[in-house]
Amino acid sequence: MPMPTEERVSQLVAELVARRGFDLEGVAIAAAGNGEPAPVRVKVTVDSDGPADLDAIAALSRDLSELLDAAGDFGESAYLLEVTTPGVERPLTTERHWRRAQGRKVRVKLADGAERIEGKARFDARVGKLADDAAIALVIGGKVKPHRVHVPLADIAEAVVQVEFNAPGAAELELAGGIAPGRPVPGEEPADLAAPGQHSDTPTEGVAE
Repeated sequence: MPMPTEERVSQLVAELVARRGFDLEGVAIAAAGNGEPAPVRVKVTVDSDGPADLDAIAALSRDLSELLDAAGDFGESAYLLEVTTPGVERPLTTERHWRRAQGRKVRVKLADGAERIEGKARFDARVGKLADDAAIALVIGGKVKPHRVHVPLADIAEAVVQVEFNAPGAAELELAGGIAPGRPVPGEEPADLAAPGQHSDTPTEGVAE
């Protein structure tokens, strides 16, 4: 039986994810690696304004597994369900992503035709506050000469959160307005934060109705 599409799984899980207070950030379906207990891995990425609650994510994972089994889209095929929150190196594509990334270092690529920032179309910056007019404050200059600029989100083609191994400077963090509530301090995350809140179920057998 063919596997359901990522769009189909997104439609199936979206309401439950929202009811549990999370935003659905994406669904990925791929062949599992060698040695995996099931041939297919279904990865559901969720996020919220507060810190990752591992118990809530584990409960969501169990309920999503039951929901997918009941839907029957996987037929009798086994699959491994993984529910996780976005890690570092995630792209920022919506306003809520920018709000939650406040205080983080990002690599920015401006859109073609957008006004350059100090002559550059690509640069690193620390995320500040998002204004009501959808312009984001960005702190550039690093620890040495931090200063703030404002860039309309419409002018940004791409922005990706960067891994940091050292804490930001006090001045640049102050200009950014601090770190988003409930988020870890840059440079102080555990080494495995690339997938915080990850929870994987045992292989689930889909039952065709």
